[in-house]
Amino acid sequence: MKKLHTVLALAIFATSLMGGVAHAQDQDHHDNHTFVEHKDWKKGTRLNHDDWIRGLTIDYRQYHLTAPPKGYEWRMLDGYYVLANISTFQIRTVVRIQ
Repeated sequence: MKKLHTVLALAIFATSLMGGVAHAQDQDHHDNHTFVEHKDWKKGTRLNHDDWIRGLTIDYRQYHLTAPPKGYEWRMLDGYYVLANISTFQIRTVVRIQ
């Protein structure tokens, strides 16, 4: 019986550790549904690297956006859909989420 309690305690402890890791990963990204005005985000300007990383890669079909050209990717970031070059982060299109 003592072994059963030990095994159960270890299983609960291990599960709680895994949940903490998942929670920490969720907080690495900004809440992309909250609108933050970015007047400097327009065609030809560049996203800074930190913005690019925290933006969520999205499937353009799901959000009824145009297909990205080769070398570009749609990201959801601060209440916008942003189409930018994946190597230079240069913006091609910005669409505010309604």
